[in-house]
Formats: sequence, structure tokens, C-alpha cells
Amino acid sequence: MTYTFTPKGVCSRRMTVELEDGVIRAVHVEGGCDGNLQGISRLVVGMTAQDAIARMKGIRCGFRPTSCPDQLSQALEQALAQAV
Repeated sequence: MTYTFTPKGVCSRRMTVELEDGVIRAVHVEGGCDGNLQGISRLVVGMTAQDAIARMKGIRCGFRPTSCPDQLSQALEQALAQAV
């Protein structure tokens, strides 16, 4: 299943997540800090969505109440909810 998410409160503009049986198969992020987001996207491939959510949820970017990793965790939560 491929899920597209529009993040809020961060520099990235769109996140596309591909899940298969609750496991992350691919992540693509448009906008934001390109190198960091490529690294995060590669690190989570093969990880269960639940594990990735647990690791990234609540991370803040400076004084912002959220971050790209936090927004990715929200995208994964919504993708899991949609898959049910």
C-alpha cells in the first residue's frame, strides 16, 4: 500500500510511504533537509511501522513542536489506520 501525507509545521512538503504487511518498504520525502531525510528514509526501510513510530514520535525541530521525523511517524500512523 502506498500512502501520501502532507506534513504540517515543517519544511518538507510531501511524504510518500510504501507499506507491506506493516513493514516499511520505501519512503520518499519532498522538500526539507535533503541529506537528513534521505538518511532517515533509508534507515527505516525494513523496519516495522510500529517500531519507526516509537522511535520518531515526539521529536522536535528547534523550537517547533514537531519535526520531519515526527511528521513521518504521523504519516505512518495514518497509513496503518487506513490499512485496517
